[in-house]
Amino acid sequence: MSAQNTELKLKQMLKQEKIQLWNPPFSDESSAAGPQHMEELAARYAPLLRLPVTEVGGALELIRQQAVKRGKERQRFRETSVATLELLLPQNNRKETKTKSYLETRLDVRVQELVDRIGEDYGLKYIKLILNGRTLCVDQPLDQQGVKNHSKVMVLKVTDAEWKLQLSEEEEKEKNQKESLQRTQKGFQILSERDGSEDSSPFLEIADQRGNPLTIPPQEKKALILAMGFHEKGRSLMKKKQFDLALCHLLQADQQFSRCGSALLSSVDNFAVLQLDVVWCYRALEALSCLEDGRSRLQRAEDCFLRCYGERRQRLLMIKGNTGREEVLFLRLHLLQSLLSYIEGNDAQARQQLSKVEALYARLCLDSEKMAQLMSLGFTEKEARLGLRACEGDLQEAAIHIGNQTQEREELKQRERKRRSRRMEAISSLTELGYSRRDAARALQHAGGDVDRAYGILLDSSGSAQATGSHSEGSVEKLLYLGFQRDVSEAALRLTGGDVQSATQLLLDQQGVLSPELLSESPSSEEPSTSSSTSTDVSTEDSELVNEALEDIARHEEDYLDLNLEEESELIATMKSYLSPAHRV
Repeated sequence: MSAQNTELKLKQMLKQEKIQLWNPPFSDESSAAGPQHMEELAARYAPLLRLPVTEVGGALELIRQQAVKRGKERQRFRETSVATLELLLPQNNRKETKTKSYLETRLDVRVQELVDRIGEDYGLKYIKLILNGRTLCVDQPLDQQGVKNHSKVMVLKVTDAEWKLQLSEEEEKEKNQKESLQRTQKGFQILSERDGSEDSSPFLEIADQRGNPLTIPPQEKKALILAMGFHEKGRSLMKKKQFDLALCHLLQADQQFSRCGSALLSSVDNFAVLQLDVVWCYRALEALSCLEDGRSRLQRAEDCFLRCYGERRQRLLMIKGNTGREEVLFLRLHLLQSLLSYIEGNDAQARQQLSKVEALYARLCLDSEKMAQLMSLGFTEKEARLGLRACEGDLQEAAIHIGNQTQEREELKQRERKRRSRRMEAISSLTELGYSRRDAARALQHAGGDVDRAYGILLDSSGSAQATGSHSEGSVEKLLYLGFQRDVSEAALRLTGGDVQSATQLLLDQQGVLSPELLSESPSSEEPSTSSSTSTDVSTEDSELVNEALEDIARHEEDYLDLNLEEESELIATMKSYLSPAHRV
């Protein structure tokens, strides 16, 4: 990191003086160095950087060699269309930590060809390629995905299971067949389609910071649940120090967040926290040479925090009554900003940011005796840490605060139980009139919980189904013409009472694939009489997927704020050593 800092400072000096090391007198016609002029340059710059002349000379020579190399590569790219890419390999696969890895390739080849070459050259079996925070699709050419000459491409290792899922997803996408999603996505997709109508089925609900359910359009709600699900999985992997796998999930969460409306993203801090987590993974993977993507993500995080919390945290103070717990997010934000500034060679800005970090760190470090006293009262370590930070270290206030929060959570659970009980009673009333439980639940959801309106919707749906029955084949043909498959088209028409427009929208929302849960919503009278083994298998598979997804969801709503600051402390110490005058001697 120190060498990168020195290199960027020297590049800034060279740029200011308009010195081109690849041209005479610093390089001759054979691209060899002009020793006298290089030594004079090193002797002039060394006092300015407070570094030994030999160290500055070595850094200048490295910059000169890179410039000559890039010049030759640019010329070769113009003449042969062969590009040079810099590979950011996993730490265990780097042959030499200080030597960069490069790969030459045409940009019109598919990413899969690049994956195969990297796997063979570096002994990597299953990998993903990341460019500026986006996963490259293996079935598309490099140039169509923004890869250019001298692009920096991150190489991430993935597990055997994830690789197979990725391959099946690409193959089925290529053939326009049913999509194959990763287990995490499948589990959260099932959860996103549940509305709480089944007593025994887990479901997710989007709520505000006070725990009140939010009314969100179905498509945005599904994208938000998938985004938050991938984010939770990524955070779980970060806790296990599996940063490469964590980054894969976090980037998928980022893609799902992009499908949410800007108004929704500006009202929640989840998106900002995700950006911090992505850059924190870059740091852990020593991939901070992705400066442009890292810097833009930190800026998005800062902007989002500003919108959500207010310029002086006034909105956060109004909602939660304090701002102490969220300070850990700003500590991590300013620490990463300091790190990036240092890598860019901007020591002054790095020191300024680090000063903010140290002030926050001093406030957020907790008295171990106070922690022990709160835990002796029966509170968990998480509750004690969050309570003390919320109350700025006041022991008595923290105990009262934790007790109040526990009571509020219990009251919220009771309200939710009562709300669900009323809903179940309403569904039972509709099923007594002869409608299926799923149809009753769907109608009640559309009616906003009004039983009379739900009954009207069910009546209209039944009439519509009868009226359109004679035209069912024509309706199916219309959906087939739009590119949907016959089985899902027929199922969508059954689910929407024969309404082609509604069926089309349903299929578009589901990306042309209906989950087993939705397919099971079709009227039982239209289903063939088969053995129950198939439905049982589907139900078991769904349960496994859902349980797997739920395992990684934090049980405490403020888990993302519960940082023990151990990793942050180590990075602060590292930054202080890099920025201290003694480091330059």
